[in-house]
Amino acid sequence: MVKTVTIALDAMGGDNGPAVCVPAAQEMAKRHSELQLVLVGQVEQITAYLSGSSSRIDVLDAREIVTMDEPPADALRKKKNSSLRVAIDQVKNGAADACISSGNTGALMATARFVLKTLPGIDRPAIMGAVPTIHGHAYMLDLGANTDCTSEHLFQFAVMGSVVAAEVENIDEPRIGLLNIGEEDIKGNDTVRQAAAMLSESNLNYVGFIEGNDIASQKADVVICDGFSGNVALKSIEGTAHLIRHFMKKEFGSSLYGRFAGLVSLPVLRSLAKSVDPRRYNGASLVGLNGIVIKSHGSADTVAFEQAIETALIEVEKGVPEKIHQLLVQQEH
Repeated sequence: MVKTVTIALDAMGGDNGPAVCVPAAQEMAKRHSELQLVLVGQVEQITAYLSGSSSRIDVLDAREIVTMDEPPADALRKKKNSSLRVAIDQVKNGAADACISSGNTGALMATARFVLKTLPGIDRPAIMGAVPTIHGHAYMLDLGANTDCTSEHLFQFAVMGSVVAAEVENIDEPRIGLLNIGEEDIKGNDTVRQAAAMLSESNLNYVGFIEGNDIASQKADVVICDGFSGNVALKSIEGTAHLIRHFMKKEFGSSLYGRFAGLVSLPVLRSLAKSVDPRRYNGASLVGLNGIVIKSHGSADTVAFEQAIETALIEVEKGVPEKIHQLLVQQEH
């Protein structure tokens, strides 16, 4: 018998709220018979987008909404009945195996950390996501939760990233790389060099320093960095993808010859667009928590939100938090 997986969705979060969350939930319920979804938010808004009924989609009322620009501390203290908080509470009380939100990143991290706490041996949770590479994709963390990190934090990120890559991608020994300004041992600040020393002495498959241009060539399956560097790198990758699409559309539409060439090249262009489509990589994990929380992009459309649900489903089935705890214990011994 297939085990039921229950995922709570913050239906009010992000730029599009229930207009995206509800149809994505309905589509994923059709694809996965083991999936039970709980839509959390203002019932009247959610039901306005529900088409038909499903025994595997429930609605849980939550009257408050955390806005995208709301200070995390205010959201944590003043909005205990927000859709974001109630969705996380479902994981805490065991009613859900995971939760997803497209809402305020800072508020999501602060609330999840307060409600769920961190795993034993983890000082700080991190945001981890997939980025496109020439071989598929690699994982990167931290992507913005921790702008200042110690070498110990970076080491913990490496442990968490190794687990996710191993379990989700079925890689026996994921290659771990430290993002740096050069590959030589003398490059970088003291924190990065100390983290490198710790990783070299560990049982992880550490391959050394990598530079920004090494991410796309996938010299590492998991790229470790502080949240400041990771967020800048991620936005640069996303910006480059948009830039490529912009110039391709411009050139193919600039003349009759260009339009003809574009028509002939359409199958290749569609394949390329799919490869760099950021929606395929939506769903960043808040790793290090005592529970599974997935952050969807604030402007995610239905396709992107479906991918976030897929990510949560895989992490539940693989038991990612418990695997992280197990690997941390091994490293200590």
